[in-house]
Amino acid sequence: MAYYTNLFSPETYDAFTSSERNISGFRMRHENTAKLVKPGDKLVCYLTKLSRWVGILDVIHGPFIADEPIFFSENDPFVVRFRVSPSVWLPVDRALPIKEDQIWNSLSFTHGQAKSSSAWTGKLRGSLVKLEDADGVFLEKLIRDQHDGGKPYPFDPVGYKKLTTHRVRRADKDVLVTVPEVQESDEEAVTRPEIRESIMIQALLTELGFRMGMQIWVPKSDRGRVLAELPGDHPPLLERLPLNYDDTTLKTIEQIDVLWLKGRAIKRAFEVEHTTSVYSGILRMADLLALQPNMNIRLHIVAPSPRKEKVFQELRRPVFSLLERGPLSENCTYLSYDSVRELAELPHLSHLSDSVVGDYEEVAEE
Repeated sequence: MAYYTNLFSPETYDAFTSSERNISGFRMRHENTAKLVKPGDKLVCYLTKLSRWVGILDVIHGPFIADEPIFFSENDPFVVRFRVSPSVWLPVDRALPIKEDQIWNSLSFTHGQAKSSSAWTGKLRGSLVKLEDADGVFLEKLIRDQHDGGKPYPFDPVGYKKLTTHRVRRADKDVLVTVPEVQESDEEAVTRPEIRESIMIQALLTELGFRMGMQIWVPKSDRGRVLAELPGDHPPLLERLPLNYDDTTLKTIEQIDVLWLKGRAIKRAFEVEHTTSVYSGILRMADLLALQPNMNIRLHIVAPSPRKEKVFQELRRPVFSLLERGPLSENCTYLSYDSVRELAELPHLSHLSDSVVGDYEEVAEE
């Protein structure tokens, strides 16, 4: 028997709670990982945005592929499925916050970590991540004890409702969107230390690309500051992009903070956000996909951990969710500053492909 994570957004949590709770579904990108899960294994369920453990599902059968709706009336995207039995399922006000001291100090991936850091989030970047047996046993017992008589953990129902996404019906499928509320903090002036940190992350992404044998493009306006942060000898930055696009597309691409190229192909594009609105880089990514809907590039928004949810909210704005190419949230992922630093610590990067970035990216729809 093994334990695996099963992440729920507020919307999918509410939908599963209202269902018969006998099917747990995942997106197609989880198909290969799902094959590792066997009947008898357990899914430890975690509610994102509120960061709470909510239940244990026993795997009865699967995985299997099915597209008849289970959570939503139609166009349900969670087609990689398991038949499950809900061993324990907690209401939101009794779900267990991961930063509760008893939990935080006991789990192998949070013990000893600062609660303000994001170093512990690797286990919770996506569903079907295998947990250490001791962590799974501990969480199962704690969730059962909570169900049988634990204490409540109050939450703001109005705030919780604002976390829920909305569904917009298109001809081909339903799309999840959010409408972020404007906050005064979104317009705060950016401090010099924040700008300096973003340049250091931009330089670190440049160094990572060089170490993996990539050619690197950095906008001309940033080159002096980025080069000043690069250690030792390194290949030269590209002076021009070897791409055959129209002028409008090229001008858009040239402004992206870091590009990794192999030959004449862009492999990955990174926008490093240092503003509280986290809007400018996302807008540039959307412009790129609007101009070139068939472009096959991995897109990433890189921002400090406290701004992760803000990034996800912006990615799901209606204007970004109804692009011809498809929702921006399905084509653009989030990387934290800490994840970039973790990548830089990996040994033998020169022998790894750029796909290693996928182990650290996070997606908006979880």
